[in-house]
Amino acid sequence: MGRWRGPSTVLACLLLLRPLPSLACPAACRCSAGEADCSKRALREVPQILSDNTSTLWLGYNFITMLGPHSFPPLPGLLLLSLPHNCLRLIHSQALVGLGALEELDLSNNYLMVLTPETFLPLTSLATLNLGSNRLGELEPGVLHALPQLRALLLQDNPWVCSCGILPLWRWLSHNREKVREKSLLLCRVPEQLSKYPIMALGNESFRQCQKTSLSPQHYITFLIIGPFSFMASIFFCAVMGSMIVVYHNLRRESHFWRRPRTCRGR
Repeated sequence: MGRWRGPSTVLACLLLLRPLPSLACPAACRCSAGEADCSKRALREVPQILSDNTSTLWLGYNFITMLGPHSFPPLPGLLLLSLPHNCLRLIHSQALVGLGALEELDLSNNYLMVLTPETFLPLTSLATLNLGSNRLGELEPGVLHALPQLRALLLQDNPWVCSCGILPLWRWLSHNREKVREKSLLLCRVPEQLSKYPIMALGNESFRQCQKTSLSPQHYITFLIIGPFSFMASIFFCAVMGSMIVVYHNLRRESHFWRRPRTCRGR
């Protein structure tokens, strides 16, 4: 039998039997196994005390009105972020920094009117985005192009303005039909004659007046060269024409003078 090592051995055994310390969890939330449930807690901002291993964060049904710069603590393992039924009106371009592993984001049932491409740039792994039931009338061209891994997009129940401003969104939808969920609920709100008309049913002819011929850099360089040259040429032309007119009038006057009949003063 081994030698008895005394109180130190007993202390070591007791330390091993102690439960592991609980991971960081905000007082207003319930946390377990990588999940933090902070929904329906009347929160006005994102809790900053969250465990690094949080993979799911529920923040729905609160009173969060804005996501400012770095609104979230570093959460390298966060896969799902749910923020529906808040009062979100603004998301700063740096609000989602540090959430590079995020795969699913729910921003539905809020008051978002504008989204910029920079907002989603940190979310290189995002596969599902829910923007339904907001106040979006259009999307800037780069918003969806900033999400290379996107597989599912929900945009239903927004007041879409079906004019030239929605052309970038329509083009993206036309090339990514398989990624769009609830297609039948993606409807125009404005103008009135297109109210409740499915955006996916619009065709090229609907945007014919919006089509603009894109110019290459060579075209702009050509215009820069031709512009000043044309201006100088027009000045030279005007000067030449002015001089010719003056000479013409002078010649005509002299010709008239020499042709004037002479009167006889005597016989």
